[in-house]
Amino acid sequence: MREALAEAAFQLFLERGFEQTTVDDIVARAGVGRRSFFRYFPSKEDAVFPDHERCLADMRAFLASHPDGDPVSRVCDAARLVLGLYAANPEFSVQRYRLTREVPGLRTYELSVVRRYEAMLAEYLRGRFGASRDGALRAEMIAAAVVAAHNNGLRTWLRAGGTGDPNVEVDHALELVLRVWNGSGELAGYAAPAPAAPADATAPAARPEAAEGEDVVVVIAKRGAPLWRVVQQVETALDED
Repeated sequence: MREALAEAAFQLFLERGFEQTTVDDIVARAGVGRRSFFRYFPSKEDAVFPDHERCLADMRAFLASHPDGDPVSRVCDAARLVLGLYAANPEFSVQRYRLTREVPGLRTYELSVVRRYEAMLAEYLRGRFGASRDGALRAEMIAAAVVAAHNNGLRTWLRAGGTGDPNVEVDHALELVLRVWNGSGELAGYAAPAPAAPADATAPAARPEAAEGEDVVVVIAKRGAPLWRVVQQVETALDED
């Protein structure tokens, strides 16, 4: 029933347009009542993305079953579950992509779905990094990078009409994420800067050297002096020079 409703809805969206199609139209095409529609979909938007709830559940189960190993590789593999969802039906995926580009409300809904995937990956990474320094920050950054890389590769394939192997573009994008972040979630080749030495209050403040031939004007003003007063003093000094 869920698949039948989703198919009826999508056919009508393509025929009449998303905004022009009502829930009554959808249930009439599917031959069921309104109650049946809302049993499966809270809204018309949900009928455009009928498979994401299942994919989110599959991703959660996948991450829960792999508590060890390289956490960055693991979330990259989890993102590929979404790719499999789109690759299973290229024609439908391309049509949905084009429809989503045309309807602002669907784009907004799609972003909310993407955010749920990102939040799930970040939750898994926070559990893996534990209380390590900047662990929560790294989790958010890596999750965002994985989702952005996956979506870049996926959309490249969709814009090409869903032809060819979608794994090529997505694998290339995710490989870049793996090169940037090493297995522990640290930036590859990045060393945290050493803390700056405390300033010596007795040492004179360093001043930039003037280039040869340049004039240097030093103005002493009271703390809190209005800007116009400081400018006036500078102008006076230049005039005297």
